Order: sequence, then C-alpha cells, then structure tokens
Amino acid sequence: PIDSDSLSPRAPERGGGARGCRARCSRRVCVLLGSLALVFLTSLFFSASLRGGVGFSYLEPPGWEESRRVKLVPSYAGAHRLSPAEASRAKTCGCPRCVGDPGVSDWFDENYDPDISPVWTRDNVQLASDVYYWWVMLQPQFKPHSLQQVLLRLFQVIPGRSPYGSWDPGRCLRCAVVGNSGNLRGAGYGATIDGHNYVMRINLAPTVGYEEDAGSHTTHHFMYPESAKNLAANVSFVVVPFKTLDLVWITSALSTGQIRFTYAPVKQFLRVDKDKVQIFNPAFFKYIHDRWTRHHGRYPSTGMLVLFFALHVCDEVNVFGFGADSRGNWHHYWEQNRYSGEFRKTGVHDADYEAQIIQRLAKAGKITVFPGK
Repeated sequence: PIDSDSLSPRAPERGGGARGCRARCSRRVCVLLGSLALVFLTSLFFSASLRGGVGFSYLEPPGWEESRRVKLVPSYAGAHRLSPAEASRAKTCGCPRCVGDPGVSDWFDENYDPDISPVWTRDNVQLASDVYYWWVMLQPQFKPHSLQQVLLRLFQVIPGRSPYGSWDPGRCLRCAVVGNSGNLRGAGYGATIDGHNYVMRINLAPTVGYEEDAGSHTTHHFMYPESAKNLAANVSFVVVPFKTLDLVWITSALSTGQIRFTYAPVKQFLRVDKDKVQIFNPAFFKYIHDRWTRHHGRYPSTGMLVLFFALHVCDEVNVFGFGADSRGNWHHYWEQNRYSGEFRKTGVHDADYEAQIIQRLAKAGKITVFPGK
C-alpha cells in the first residue's frame, strides 16, 4: 500500500489481514463515540449551570445574574431616594440644604451634571461639533471668524481660567440670583440680598436709587455685548456670548476699541476689571437648553442661564426678582413698561415653561424663591 501523504511504501499493520482491519476500525469508532459523548455531556452541564439547574456557582462570580440584568437598562444617578441617614452622610456643603446633595430629588439628580463647567476657559476651549453648530446658529454672522484664533487672542487679554474650585464639604457659599422683575419694587429685599456671598445681576439692572428693594452689592454681572455697561473694579463681568463676534468685541472693548457694532451699537471701550472677566461656556448654554428647558423656546433666557450658573458654583441659591409682578405685568423694576407682556410673546423664550422649572426647583428644595410684591 502507498501512503497518499508521503507517497512511500507503508509497513504492514500488526495482526495483519481482515482481523487487523476490524480491530483498527473498532478502536476508531470507540474513540469517536467517546468524544461525542464527552462533548454532549459538557454542553448539557454547561447549559444547565447557566439556568441554575445544577448549581455550578463557581462558573460565575456572586451577583453575576444581577449585574447582567442591570446592564440592560440605563443607570441614572439618583434613581432612588436616599434614606435620611444616607442623605446626612451625603452632605456636600456646610449649609442646612446644599444644591449638590443627592437623593433629594430624582428629577434633579437625573438632569444635574456637576462636572460641566459654566465658564469657558483655556482648559475646555474645544467645543463638541453639535455644541458648536447649535451655538453659531443662535445669531448667524455674515463675516466668518476662526473661533480658535479669536479665543487665542481673547485669552491673551483675560485670564481664561475658572475661579470656581471643587466642592468643599465644609463650605457654605450663599448666592443671590437677582432678576429684573417689577415685583422687586416695594419688596424691601435689599438687606437680604446684600447678605449673600455672591450677588448675581443681569443686563442693565441698576442699583443706585433701588438699594432698599434690590440691594447695592454685586459680585457677578451677566451681560451680552448689546447690554454691556461699565462695572466697578470688584465685580466679575460674565460675558454671555451668542456668536463669535461677541468674543471679538470683548477682546476689542478691553484693548483696541475697533468694534463698535454687532447687530446693534455696542460700547467701543468697556471699563471693567480684566482679571475678573469670565466667558459663559456655550457647552453649558446647550446643557441648560437640552436638560432643563427641554428645547422650549429657541434658547433659554439670560435669567435661566444665570440661575443654573449659580446652581453649579454655589452651595445655597436664593432667587429674587423673577416672574411677573402681583398684577401679572412683566416689566423691569426700574421702569413702567407699556408692553409688559412682550417677553412672553417673542417666541424666543418660553417664559411659562421657565416659570415651571423654577417652581419645580423650589419644590425640590434646590432654590428658595422670594416672590416679591
């Protein structure tokens, strides 16, 4: 006989003839059947162990079944309320009630992201593509600008750093967010407002002549270019940018004075403390639009931007001057506006939905709202 692999003569098998052939076949059949039986039994036992039928627990670590089920559904922070004992151990500040305390409100915990920075800095200069395209369409421009070059020049004029550090469990940073509603007039909140660590004001917001109701102390003033005004040296100017040209303007207003017009006249030069200028982060802007106002209106109002800014840098947040006055008028505390309901009719902001968010935050114990007069 010839071996088909080696093409060389093959030695006769021991035992010879038909009897040797039958012996060889018998051994091969036994080996094959034994292998099949082993595979079958192994498969049977493995399948039974996965169903828990034979208790082969050493195949799986403890809790494997539970962890496997959990992976099939989203996992949200604050998906259950903490017990009072757990909540006391989870305190994030030294105030009686702290914004960052988990387990108080499922709705708040599911939407609140403590890791997103409200300030645009050198460290988070890159915007995600979805954030960038959403932001640049808020106020489209005819003249293109390179955002990276604009920011590079801007951060040569201002620090480009966030002054807000990590949470300190022993700290109680109390913040007043002061809106411009006419319900401040006659409310007498001035001393209460001034008693906060941070007092945050919005756009024009005069204090001279309104100290008794609106207070006189300001630490943060939030404005966009078209509403900007000069500020005292100890006040942080937080720029709320809606377009790249706004960043070009603040760089110019603090240096060369080249920009005098955006879509409206703007201050050519601005007297503010350069070291205290901060830029509102577009990613934080979109976070509020996505998570909190839920795309109601084209974008959130400046009041909502400031409120959530405070919720991310403060331990306790108290709110003044939001909403209508007692007669339902939406006007500023320093003026009598014949068109007091126009804010609700522009279609840019959804005032009613934003009011619901404020009420829900108050109900969750995350803010205290002072209703005014």
